[in-house]
Amino acid sequence: MTETTMQENKMGVMPVPKLLITMSLPMMISMLVQALYNIVDSMFVAKLSEEALTAVSLAFPVQNLMIAVAAGTGVGINALLSRNLGEKNFEGANNAAKNGIFLGLMSCLLFALIGGLSAHTFFRAQTDNPVILTYGTQYMTIICVISVGIFMQVTFERLMQSTGKTIYNMISQGTGAIVNIILDPILIFGLFGLPRLEVAGAAIATIIGQLVAVSISFYFNLTRNKEININMMHFRPHARTIAAIYAVGVPSIIMQAIGSVMTFGMNKILLMFSSTAAAVFGVYFKLQSFIFMPVFGLNNGMIPIIAYNYGARNKKRITQTIWLSVVIAVSLMLVGLVIFQTMPEFLLRTLFDASDHMVEIGVPALRIISLSFLFAGFCIVAGSVFQALGNGVYSLIVSAARQLFVILPVAYIFARVFGLHMVWWSIAIAEIVSLTFSSLLLRRIYVKKIKPLP
Repeated sequence: MTETTMQENKMGVMPVPKLLITMSLPMMISMLVQALYNIVDSMFVAKLSEEALTAVSLAFPVQNLMIAVAAGTGVGINALLSRNLGEKNFEGANNAAKNGIFLGLMSCLLFALIGGLSAHTFFRAQTDNPVILTYGTQYMTIICVISVGIFMQVTFERLMQSTGKTIYNMISQGTGAIVNIILDPILIFGLFGLPRLEVAGAAIATIIGQLVAVSISFYFNLTRNKEININMMHFRPHARTIAAIYAVGVPSIIMQAIGSVMTFGMNKILLMFSSTAAAVFGVYFKLQSFIFMPVFGLNNGMIPIIAYNYGARNKKRITQTIWLSVVIAVSLMLVGLVIFQTMPEFLLRTLFDASDHMVEIGVPALRIISLSFLFAGFCIVAGSVFQALGNGVYSLIVSAARQLFVILPVAYIFARVFGLHMVWWSIAIAEIVSLTFSSLLLRRIYVKKIKPLP
């Protein structure tokens, strides 16, 4: 076997533990860097005022919705492209790549319209605080109107993942994140003679970092990703390929978009008590990304392995990949649980200059919410298995049950009956429901799709 053939088929021949680590570790590192610059954004914004931090927190559902569309479409591209490569259908793989690029461009145009036309209305629906309203409108408008960076970055990185070249994603994501971190204080506070842009500066730093990352990722796809051809000359959208991408991608998009609905709903519930409570919820999402992002990086490495070996009809490698991923994910979440239980006040005061009132709300909130980490690792891996095998609707069922039918109703009832301190328990309760559904559906998909394989 030549070196080129070995590289092309490593997802079918390399020992699973080595393959999973090789493909996932670069993504886990790059996503940790992503989590770092999300934290840094909020750290610098928090130094402006608590209102500025609240504004960025209230914008999170919109950012999450963009990520949902980008990542969900990317999951569909990834699964289809990897499956075609496993079946040696190289024309199908190229069609998946080119149509995926087209869908990414269409998505950023859609969000440019949404952000330009509705940012003020979105924030007016949540608050009448003029400072939060001004900061939030500026932030949301910038990140939406110039969203080409996030959409094309995710698209090009998924193409690299599909062929097993995740090391290049670490380089592109890491470089973009470093640029963001450097520019944050410069643009927010107006250093080196530049104007003081405050919250708008944080948004612009994010956009520039994304554009740097997408430029690097595009270069790597052209020069290093020889398994696929992304030359868009004479390209025409292919309805069947787009349908196949969205067959997996739409449930994933809806699943992650449900997270935006949940966050928006929770913010409305928490704003019944104070803007500080909503800021605490935003801070939680920033902090938990340090724990969840490496698990998502693990999943990004796992999905193409499972999809490739499903196309190659290799049951043993699929099951090995699933259970090794579960062990790693659960271990990571246990580390996160220990951190959140033992040092919540340190995290709040050190990273976000939290006031005594924010600490009073935030310490019990972080400890209660982090109990959900006990079950989240398994549920995240199960959801990615569903997507890799073309059953994204299973992930949608679990996500809807967890976030729409448990978290929001339970949080609202607890808020009305018991007060703020009980609202946080809704997340831990919902994760138990998610664990139940994920276990049942994973067993179902094993019996129907994996067990019959030779």
